[in-house]
Amino acid sequence: MGNDSWRDDLRSCFAGIRLIEVCKHDTLLNFSHFCEFIAEPAFESLSEELKEVGLRTKYRRQKDESAAFEIGFPKSRRVQFSYVIMLPKNSVDLKLTLKVRGRKSESSPFEDTDLPFMQGTMPGDVLKLTKEDLVLDIVERYRDFMYRALTSPA
Repeated sequence: MGNDSWRDDLRSCFAGIRLIEVCKHDTLLNFSHFCEFIAEPAFESLSEELKEVGLRTKYRRQKDESAAFEIGFPKSRRVQFSYVIMLPKNSVDLKLTLKVRGRKSESSPFEDTDLPFMQGTMPGDVLKLTKEDLVLDIVERYRDFMYRALTSPA
């Protein structure tokens, strides 16, 4: 070990910090692109279809944090089901998480389930998803929730 090894460690430390900051910035930019070009068009398409069967929907985006799609109870403005795609704080890649929330009746509490977003999709492939891929996932989650809600004993 030379007398200057700590200087090399210090340079390496700062290089690592810069790399993390660049990755975080790129991840936020990629999440924004995902929301704009995949999630929001998927939400719009699904909203149009659900309007045809009398369900109200709403979608919203919290900058740098999440994109959410909500489905209301029939003939009501109250939310029955939510599909929320979240970017964990300080993420260095698009390893997104999913929160599915639903309730059986307008007066019952929400049941939350936290899952990996689109299981099997690698962070580098998130921007390769199509709006149809996302719509299919939302429909599958909604169907599963509704079937459980309609067949559970309580």
